[in-house]
Amino acid sequence: MSGDPGAELVDVVDEAGRTVAVMSRREMRARRLPHRSTYVLVLNQRGELFVHQRTPTKDVYPAHWDVAIGGVLAAGESFDAGARREAREELGIELEPQPLGPLRWTDAATIVHGMVYRATHDGPFRLQTSEILRGEFVPLDAIAARAAREPFCPDGLAALAAYRSAL
Repeated sequence: MSGDPGAELVDVVDEAGRTVAVMSRREMRARRLPHRSTYVLVLNQRGELFVHQRTPTKDVYPAHWDVAIGGVLAAGESFDAGARREAREELGIELEPQPLGPLRWTDAATIVHGMVYRATHDGPFRLQTSEILRGEFVPLDAIAARAAREPFCPDGLAALAAYRSAL
């Protein structure tokens, strides 16, 4: 990936998730166009979820806590490849995440055609300092109360809710 995330090329997709254009991430964000993203829920052997605080420079949900690692796919990148790449970039680890299912998310900031994954890893992690301030494992039952008092990425919470409803 380039040193400028805004310059990275991404796929813009239609309602069915098919690529209809390729453009810079910056333009996609400026025009709030639908794109593809991954959400990887990383749990440890005790069943606690890794949550992390995003840097204040993130283009969407800056300084928010997030329950999923992942992000926007590069143009032409598959969901599976994107999930593995994001684990390497954000946590400094190799993962083979298990796909759980699609997630569609729309709000004032973004329109996502995503895929939710689950993976197990106890760490340690080498956090990507350009994207992550800090992180920790949290019991699943403590997430809702924490999200009520601290800002969390709403799309990540939706990914977690989908996972929990499938348990």
